[in-house]
Amino acid sequence: MDLKEIQTLIKFVSESGVDEVDIEKKDFKISIRKAAPVVQAAPQQIVHASLPAPAPAAQPVAKAPEAPAPAPVVADKLVTINSPMIGTFYRSSSPDKPSFVSVGDEVKAGSVVCIVEAMKLFNEIESEISGRIVKILVDNATPVEYDQPLFLVEPN
Repeated sequence: MDLKEIQTLIKFVSESGVDEVDIEKKDFKISIRKAAPVVQAAPQQIVHASLPAPAPAAQPVAKAPEAPAPAPVVADKLVTINSPMIGTFYRSSSPDKPSFVSVGDEVKAGSVVCIVEAMKLFNEIESEISGRIVKILVDNATPVEYDQPLFLVEPN
């Protein structure tokens, strides 16, 4: 089973009502389970609920969103590169090698931007667009979910 087939299978699980798929062939076995997005939504709700609560800190908290306030306008122009699978995100091919991309780097469609390790397979993730890396959204060697944003790219 190649990467495209695995991605298609993951997309099927995420879009259908199926919660789990197990496939077993001669030398290959894969299990895909749908993750509950509630875990990610809860911390966001807590953060938003706690921001307006402290009255004395309202000005510093208001100043913190002011910096991101222009970002949503720019964010409309930004494109995300998402993880095509569940696994562990790596910025380079090995710890002693330089990162594939850094903030400010120009990428072309088809260029490798990171690796996602899934079931001891290291899958090179390629950019689908050409542009400049604006932000790296995931720390090195951390787990990522299917369709989780990894990079913000300003298209050319």
